Amino acid sequence: MKRPGTFGSGAMAMALVAFALSMSLRCTAEPADDADFAALQADARKSFKEVVTPFVDTYCTRCHGQNRQKGGINFGPALKNPGETASSKRWKQAVAIVKSHDMPPDDADKQPTEEERHKFLDGIGKIKFLSSKDPGPFVIRRLTRVEYGNTLHDLFGVDPAVADDLPDEVFGEGYLNTLSPLQSEQYLAIANEAIDRILAPRDGPPTKVQKQLFGKTPGPGADERAAARKVARSLARDAYRRPPSEAELDVLLGVFDLARANKLAYPEALRLMLKAVLVSPQFLFITPAMEAESGRSIVPLDDYQLASRLSYLLWATMPDDELSALADRGKLHEPAVLKAQVKRLLEDQRSRALFDGFGAQWLGLGSLESKTFDTDKFPQMNSEMRSAMYDEARLFFASIVRENRSVVSFVDCDYTFLNGTLAALYGLDKKVTGSRWRKVKLTDANRGGILGMPGILAVTSFPDRSSPVKRGVWVLEQVLGEHVPPPPPDVPALDKQVKQTVQNLTLRQRTELHTKDAACANCHKVLDPIGFGLENFDAIGRWRDQDDSGGAIDAAGELPGGKRGGDVVSGCIRRCRTEQRRASFRTRRGAFWSDAARIVARPPAGRALLLQAGFDDRNGGASP
Repeated sequence: MKRPGTFGSGAMAMALVAFALSMSLRCTAEPADDADFAALQADARKSFKEVVTPFVDTYCTRCHGQNRQKGGINFGPALKNPGETASSKRWKQAVAIVKSHDMPPDDADKQPTEEERHKFLDGIGKIKFLSSKDPGPFVIRRLTRVEYGNTLHDLFGVDPAVADDLPDEVFGEGYLNTLSPLQSEQYLAIANEAIDRILAPRDGPPTKVQKQLFGKTPGPGADERAAARKVARSLARDAYRRPPSEAELDVLLGVFDLARANKLAYPEALRLMLKAVLVSPQFLFITPAMEAESGRSIVPLDDYQLASRLSYLLWATMPDDELSALADRGKLHEPAVLKAQVKRLLEDQRSRALFDGFGAQWLGLGSLESKTFDTDKFPQMNSEMRSAMYDEARLFFASIVRENRSVVSFVDCDYTFLNGTLAALYGLDKKVTGSRWRKVKLTDANRGGILGMPGILAVTSFPDRSSPVKRGVWVLEQVLGEHVPPPPPDVPALDKQVKQTVQNLTLRQRTELHTKDAACANCHKVLDPIGFGLENFDAIGRWRDQDDSGGAIDAAGELPGGKRGGDVVSGCIRRCRTEQRRASFRTRRGAFWSDAARIVARPPAGRALLLQAGFDDRNGGASP
């Protein structure tokens, strides 16, 4: 099997482009029964009345109300209709500025306490229950290049590399799941190549695979169309990952009829029909087994969709026989069955795809292989070291998932995985030697979790030095789920500073000089304290006490709302635990949505990825 490879970071988008099927369904399991939902709504109304409204009236409406709308922001309509879609923008703004302590401004007459801020944010989180139940449109998603190659392998035994000529995926909100227009022109060529590898040439003796796929050629007088329809049903069941509809079979039979009308022999007509299967939207996209019932705005996922989502998330390939059989029997959606299947798939070596396809993108490690480093300063950054950095994160990620650990373990952990290559960066090269990977308990309080991993620190650096700004952005966006706006245009980089002015300054002093510019100050006051909290790590993740200027490193940092001088790692841990508690809310089947999805993958599509795996925050781990 081919692994998903090294991708970029961000959040996955699902799109239908080119010749693909265009269809959108409201497709999800309903999150709670009516009684539970009514209770959640009642609690949300109470919280909004007793916490959110007084907070806004006290600290916001003087500048952002009906009488004064500073910056064009007016919370009046949102207070009257909190659950409406139009109000969500205001509440998102409120969450961002209250979390970052940007509002109320420092010169305000009165400031909320931390407890007030936390209660306000908790109340905002409940506003969703004041809206109509609407999971949003579900857009049918395409197989990625790697998933496509793996699926061809599992169907026919061909090398997954047959799909390597497809162009790189276009990023959709960061994760790779959109379709480039160029790809549609290449699917037919790949289908031809795959078919040529498994089927005999015209008039040649049939191959073993051909016999399995097509069976025997009907004898004289036999009903060829009936035999071809039977073949089409079998091919489509496997390729579509669900039973085909009669209308879909009619389409395939139309291809068969066209081939026969053009004097192609029976095996050649089946060959053309197979080609039609491999370029069909039903093969290239994960499609539902049936159309949604008319008049229903929310429908549950069918078992075939569930099987495909689970398999492609955890294995990057089609469902195996066991998953398919459970879907055929209508058993897969049952909680106990689904839990057992999640466990089975995670214990299989193919579950490496969860990291390669999601974890590496989330952490930003996809760029590590091709990232440029100053070879004079960092000769260690060869392919062996880059691979070791990647594998450390992969093994660590897998241990958290398979051992059912709390998501907070991503930033608060006392172990990692090392081999002799990577151990040198930890200063443990005398303790850990050789190429064998092993789990190592860490006694250095500065290490443990993703914030101290060399791979993460390397991808958030420049080629020749560390970058507090990049690291600050990474912590805010990838760990804490915040959005950081791009820098203003025409802002000069630190490298443009006059050398005579800055030659004896530390990187922190140079950055603080740079941020005296009013256009830079607002963002940097949030980013820099976080990034400088990691400044003791150099550009490839080694610990140091002096920076390149020879000056002592001032690594005092803080998270938004924290106090300067605090430890950034400890701050992240506290923040994650707080977010974990806030994330808990009951679903219709009595479980909880994922704390991992809430804290680690806050962007909607990233959250959906982990939810597909069945995470459950009752114990911080995997459980549907």
